[in-house]
Amino acid sequence: MTPTPAPCTPLPSDAGFPRLVADIGGTNARFGWVAAAGEPVSHVRKLAVPEFAVPADAARAYLEQLAAAMGTRAVPRHAAVAVATAVVDDRVAFTNSHWAFSRQALQRDLALDSLLVLNDFEALALALPWLGPAQLRTHGAAPGGPGARAVIGPGTGLGVAGVVPTRHGWQALPGEGGHATLAAGDDFESDLLRCVRRQYEHVSAERLLSGIGLPVLHAAVAEVLGQPVAAPWSAEQVMAAGLARSDAASDRTLDVFCSLLGSFAGNVALVLGARGGVYIGGGIVPRMAERFFASPFRDRFEAKGRFAAYLRAVPTALITDTLVALTGAAAAIDAEVGTGVPRPR
Repeated sequence: MTPTPAPCTPLPSDAGFPRLVADIGGTNARFGWVAAAGEPVSHVRKLAVPEFAVPADAARAYLEQLAAAMGTRAVPRHAAVAVATAVVDDRVAFTNSHWAFSRQALQRDLALDSLLVLNDFEALALALPWLGPAQLRTHGAAPGGPGARAVIGPGTGLGVAGVVPTRHGWQALPGEGGHATLAAGDDFESDLLRCVRRQYEHVSAERLLSGIGLPVLHAAVAEVLGQPVAAPWSAEQVMAAGLARSDAASDRTLDVFCSLLGSFAGNVALVLGARGGVYIGGGIVPRMAERFFASPFRDRFEAKGRFAAYLRAVPTALITDTLVALTGAAAAIDAEVGTGVPRPR
């Protein structure tokens, strides 16, 4: 029997397939399939995290659905799982859900030759160089060209990552930037942060700029406006009322959300030197649609004093395709185990 190649051994173009890819957040787990070298991610399914005890159960459910659809058994050789938490050692525990697992155990349970586990925004960053116009909506000029790129994603939490060009291809820069301290840009925001600090000692960007943060931000806005709420609103309630402009506090909350996000995105662009562009991902901003593009986001992105001109030249874009992290996960497997089909650089 021919021995299985080690994970870092380049494979011929007809080997190492099929492959399983997954993008797991606090609410949903998206799975996809790469059938052969050079083929895009296909057979994408979205499963609800609360419906499964552990990721292995969700993966098996997906593979069963896939087998039924293909009419044959679905047996992946390699897999890459993008997760909404920091990846440090064998034990992976999600920040905003009940899921936790051992990487070695998951590889064994799914009978994989290799398993990559990477931060979900590392995967999203790896997908940035391959995004096309149909997957983006831009503020003016489209991102691209030389230089680093960054992605920020308000979803259940707040993810941040970057990607830089190297002579060996694109290299992701994972991190936990969503937990950096959030700063106020004006007196109203200073009052907001003062309110939130009475409840939380550290006010990170994720504390307000996320699905878990919208209710906190809304309560603080209502208090500063002199309209305190009796009980916290859900993120869905805040979003719906804000978009309908049926509640003053919710309406102002969405404006403040976009302003704070713009300031934070500008900070990320400066830290990473993201001259190639800053992308906004996650599930919250796409729901705002025109409201986001009419918001103070871009003005606040550029409002960095002596470096306003620097940031004026940095393009920003909204990622409208919610499945692009799966493409990044597939690229991560290519980089780890090899493929006979070269990707564009």
